[in-house]
Amino acid sequence: MTDKIDKRLRAVQFRDRLERALRDSGLSQSALARATGVDRSTISQLLTDDGARLPNAHVVGACAEALGVSADWLLSLSERPESAAELLASSIAMTEAPRALVDERIYEWHREAAGYKIRHVPATLPDMLKTRAVLEWEYAPHLGRTADQAIGASEDRLTWMRQAGSDYEIALPIYEVDSFAKGVGYYEGLSAEIRIEQLEHLERLTTQLYPRLRVYLYDAKRLYSSPLTVFGPLLCVFYAGSHYMAFRDRARVETYTGHFDRLVREADITARQVPGRLRALRAQIGVAT
Repeated sequence: MTDKIDKRLRAVQFRDRLERALRDSGLSQSALARATGVDRSTISQLLTDDGARLPNAHVVGACAEALGVSADWLLSLSERPESAAELLASSIAMTEAPRALVDERIYEWHREAAGYKIRHVPATLPDMLKTRAVLEWEYAPHLGRTADQAIGASEDRLTWMRQAGSDYEIALPIYEVDSFAKGVGYYEGLSAEIRIEQLEHLERLTTQLYPRLRVYLYDAKRLYSSPLTVFGPLLCVFYAGSHYMAFRDRARVETYTGHFDRLVREADITARQVPGRLRALRAQIGVAT
């Protein structure tokens, strides 16, 4: 008996949703009939029949395609009228990632997530914590004569981010900070003077801004993470070099929030220990020079 009631309710909901989709589309019954390849009387019957029968899959699919909704929604199997392709497009976005400091897209994401916790695994040292000298060394080849203007604008926006009411958690591989201190790998050619100044700057910020800013160092031989940022519960963004890949669906955001939290939980050097590590690295540079 329950099964019969469920079928009747589903049929009623199908008629209601079909009528709503038809009204929203602006199509007439005749136009829908032409688009689906059935008689107009069939469309009329779908909209008025009080029985418990549902149309066959071909008719449901054709109606959904013509009206720009999903067949699952028409059949009350989903509460979202968008098609699977539309849902995928709205939950995943690819945007260009320019090699520049003044990145409007990143700034928009930070503004959108103002007040939420920002979880960040940067590709190098985080831009918002770099000294002007490091920014000039890193970005000047890409920015040319506009480097000074771009760095000035970036500093203004980084200042805004620090004052936006968001807590920042940053997870870095231990080797990234060690490589910077030694001036090897990506940081080869960076002078000892600039490296010492940067480490002093990092030590000062991680001390003064704690606990709103918390930096953790993890062992990349045991844990791995691609560069990513989780903007509160709103979205997760991966950095893929030339493009960003942004996810907005809740399941993926929660998955990568959990991934980041594991980096923090299993970090070898905690946020409280980072200033001491930076002091030790700075002292080693002094000895080496």
